[in-house]
Amino acid sequence: MDLVNKVLREYLDHFIIIFIDDILVYSPNVEEHTEHLTLVLQRLREEQLYTKFSKCEFWLTQIGFLGHVVSGEGISVNPEKLKQLWIGRVRR
Repeated sequence: MDLVNKVLREYLDHFIIIFIDDILVYSPNVEEHTEHLTLVLQRLREEQLYTKFSKCEFWLTQIGFLGHVVSGEGISVNPEKLKQLWIGRVRR
């Protein structure tokens, strides 16, 4: 995690978020997203850091992240997590 943070430092909080081994690339539109993805993937390649393609997801309009749903509409609590919490309380 520390290495990836160092390698991608200039992009952090501009258009990427890194959490453990996840890199989230976010952009306001498709054109900028293409540029951002290209920059991140080129930088990783330059530093000989590689991703496993089967674990990558591209061009998503929303994603579950740390118990939240992140989308163009904003950030909201993941309803599945709320459901799990509710079921857990009922069973107690």
